[in-house]
Amino acid sequence: MRNPILFGTALAVVTGTAINPSLSIQLQDGTVYFTHTPSLVYSGTTYNSVRVPNPTYYFTIDVPKDAGEPLEKVTINQHQGIENIDFDLRKTSVFVGTKSHEQEKLSLKDVTRDKKTHTVTLTFDPPVTTVGSITIALQPYQNPWSSGVYLFGVTAFPAGAKSYGQFLGYGRLQFYSNGHYRAISF
Repeated sequence: MRNPILFGTALAVVTGTAINPSLSIQLQDGTVYFTHTPSLVYSGTTYNSVRVPNPTYYFTIDVPKDAGEPLEKVTINQHQGIENIDFDLRKTSVFVGTKSHEQEKLSLKDVTRDKKTHTVTLTFDPPVTTVGSITIALQPYQNPWSSGVYLFGVTAFPAGAKSYGQFLGYGRLQFYSNGHYRAISF
């Protein structure tokens, strides 16, 4: 006798019945997963020169129509870079669309930073049910003093009391020494 550990869509896959993309994946212990994971489709900055004050870093996530659950939380974790970048969390914004096609603003319940792990956590209020692109705009106080590649890991969490964060990939920003000061066009 089978002891199914999954409900919803995953159970349909195990038993071979048709998949209903409106169902979510939920383990017996209550852990919720996306049916289809959102994806990181873009990362960039307004200025890629070192020491520039008040630039904006953009992270665009595509939320598929068959995600199965709303997007409740995103974490952005600096994985690589000579310096740790400090953000002015009061200036954080999120909107539907891309940098060049900004649509409606989305509400944030909370934006926090864990300085030990170099992680910014954004919690949406209400969770995002929009299908398509959403863009997170983070503002550091300034670009790093040291040139090089800086990597930011992006993880998405579905709505739910016990949700499983799914890693979307790395946002890559490259900063150059003075003399290469230029705006990045979108």
